[in-house]
Amino acid sequence: MRIALAQFNPVVGDLAGNLDLILAAAAEARAQGADVLVTPELALTGYPPEDLLLRPAFLKDCARAIGRLIDEVDDITLVVGHPYASGSDCFNAATVIRDGNVLGRYEKMLLPNDAVFDEVRYFTPGYAPLVFEVAGVRAGVLICEDVWDVEPAAAARDEGAELLLVLNASPYHRDKQSRRRQTVAERATENGVPVVYVNLVGGQDELVFDGHSFAVDRSGALVAELPAFETTLQLVDFADGDLLPAQRAPEYGEEESVYRALVLGVRDYIGKNRFPGVLLGLSGGIDSALTLAIAIDALGVDRVHAVMMPSRYTADISVDDSREMIARLGCQYSEIEIWPMYEAFMLGLTPQFAGTAVDTTEENLQSRIRGTLLMALSNKSGRLVLTTGNKSEMTTGYATLYGDMAGGFAVLKDVAKTLVFRLARWRNATATYALTEVIPERIITRPPSAELRPDQKDEDSLPPYEVLDAILQAYVEENCAKAEIIARGYAAADVDRVVWLLKVNEYKRRQAPVGPRVTHRAFGKDWRMPITNRWAN
Repeated sequence: MRIALAQFNPVVGDLAGNLDLILAAAAEARAQGADVLVTPELALTGYPPEDLLLRPAFLKDCARAIGRLIDEVDDITLVVGHPYASGSDCFNAATVIRDGNVLGRYEKMLLPNDAVFDEVRYFTPGYAPLVFEVAGVRAGVLICEDVWDVEPAAAARDEGAELLLVLNASPYHRDKQSRRRQTVAERATENGVPVVYVNLVGGQDELVFDGHSFAVDRSGALVAELPAFETTLQLVDFADGDLLPAQRAPEYGEEESVYRALVLGVRDYIGKNRFPGVLLGLSGGIDSALTLAIAIDALGVDRVHAVMMPSRYTADISVDDSREMIARLGCQYSEIEIWPMYEAFMLGLTPQFAGTAVDTTEENLQSRIRGTLLMALSNKSGRLVLTTGNKSEMTTGYATLYGDMAGGFAVLKDVAKTLVFRLARWRNATATYALTEVIPERIITRPPSAELRPDQKDEDSLPPYEVLDAILQAYVEENCAKAEIIARGYAAADVDRVVWLLKVNEYKRRQAPVGPRVTHRAFGKDWRMPITNRWAN
């Protein structure tokens, strides 16, 4: 039996467009001699459709689309993921179609309700395995979470499955693929059956799906793997009770994997929402430089406009380095001096500020002027503003609400500052994209600064980023208590300060734009802390 793994990029809610992708994959798989085509989880709707699933008209449209697949798919068995409504219940389902017939329908048994998942809100769990025959082989169907537990796979085996086909919409985060492989290998060895794992690819709001579909033989050994972050279709053969070795895509290191995820997240957010391009503020610092590189790699130079907005406190080398980066990359570039605007604001505010000392208010005003300029350019051009703040800044509130946080997509929202440096160095060294050394070295090596007052440096206000990011990872991503972090050797004063800053700035993060998720605990759907909160640990 020949199995086709269709790893493609649907658009949530675009039933007609997604249907065309499925039909095209079926035609390609049939032309290559495949007996069965496996699509990702909820391939018809895209993932996650969220509250679209609460609209009866949407579910009726889904049923009509499945009817079209039943009518039009010939000479190949199709396993397609879609929502299935029955009475008051809605199931996360996979239907097996062949030559105008439905051979079976599987309903996902285990519904994830943690991290970015809230399937319990929408779906009723299934309870019965599905095993169908194709080309003389009995194949069982599972959907995503089902393969992370022992029982659904065992139930399919007990029904006579010789092979497991798993439909997935598994979002990316660092180290996710190794966990998937290990889990799927365990299911294969426990049951003595090979497993085909087909995953979605593409960006959907804050989620990035990396594809990376793969297959393991009945001993759990990897026999095939599709490339990450790319749409593709690949064949795997089943013979003599097992899967045969097939093509395996090259592995990416951590920096390349994260960078590609960010590029795909930007490309799909802009493309799927039909923005003509993007704007961003270029400061001469590493965050905006990396954001610019990602934007150009995602969209091309013609769709990116960088704006330098210097003030009295902007160092000459910041302007020089920004101009040098533009010279290397070649995108649209503007410079707008903000100091005359700042003085006009201060003239109006002077009576209100009488008797008060200069503080962060004046610093934030500069940032808000820049945000206003970018939003004005956005309104005029239709281009979306990309914000440039990183996860370390989001943790500590080292960002200005309605200033540098103003925009539509936060590219580095889930990228800690130390990783920003690593990504910048990787991007300068890689030959993956058209140009290398795109970020001037001085941008990478200079001490980070917001440049909102004389001689300002980030470490005047924050612990060193190596310390800050380690505390951040322990508290946010590992759920450690403060005492546990201090026991790792970090100063109690630093831990207390970072956790306090994290808590008091929750209201800012709630108003921040979405951004691509690259860790297993981002400041998005998987971070749902109360804004009003007095718990201290």
